[in-house]
Amino acid sequence: MEKSPSLSQDKGRLYIVGTGPGDIDHMTPAAIGAIKESDYVIGNSLYIEMLEPLLEGKEVIKSTMGEEIDRAKKAAELSKSAVVSIVSGGDPGVYGMAGIVLEMLERTGYEANVEVIPGVTAATAAASLLGSPLSGDHVTISLSNLLTPWEVIEKRLELAFSMGVPVAIYNPKSRGRPHNFGIAMDIALKKLSPDTPVGIVKDAYRDGEQLIITKLGDISMDDEAVDMHSIVIVGGEESRIWRSVNAERIITPRGYHRKYIY
Repeated sequence: MEKSPSLSQDKGRLYIVGTGPGDIDHMTPAAIGAIKESDYVIGNSLYIEMLEPLLEGKEVIKSTMGEEIDRAKKAAELSKSAVVSIVSGGDPGVYGMAGIVLEMLERTGYEANVEVIPGVTAATAAASLLGSPLSGDHVTISLSNLLTPWEVIEKRLELAFSMGVPVAIYNPKSRGRPHNFGIAMDIALKKLSPDTPVGIVKDAYRDGEQLIITKLGDISMDDEAVDMHSIVIVGGEESRIWRSVNAERIITPRGYHRKYIY
């Protein structure tokens, strides 16, 4: 019987690193430490470029979108005898590389000395800029139908917006699927008031950061501001826009007002 490939437990290590929203200042010390320890750093070119100050003396392997499987295999192969970090934007376990790498290891039989290093997710990074839109129960959903059939996504949207909780939308609109976001907003309008707050955050904590706070009725009429660099948070039934002295923010009460006086 042919033996399964195996990673050396005393020499090799494979880190799956969440790099957060993009700014090194928002990476965890554990993520920075894993990259500094690594001999090789592998990842999408966009995320690799953001890590440039940490990469001196490292062997860097860049790839593009759509090459995730090859990236995972290369990282596993190298980690037989070296310390390798495969990087993933946000948190690697949320629409990131952890699932791909671990599934590949499972299917191929590699006994990897692997560790997943968490990171700040795109949704929580966007939420911090918007105020507190996700302070209680909420749903995250991706509108990309590259891996998930659109009819399944539509069903999930129906259920999510029926719950009356905030919904954070990943991958809202691209050139290849320009209409998915509009369909999602039509579904939301069947369940929520047109006055429901909506936050759009582009490039959170990166160069070119943009922040828009609007309402569901307005965004359903004009979604020109939304693209693949955006995270969109649609508020829930209790969400509201707070206009403070220097900014607008979205607040979703967690329920303290029902228990305490303040």
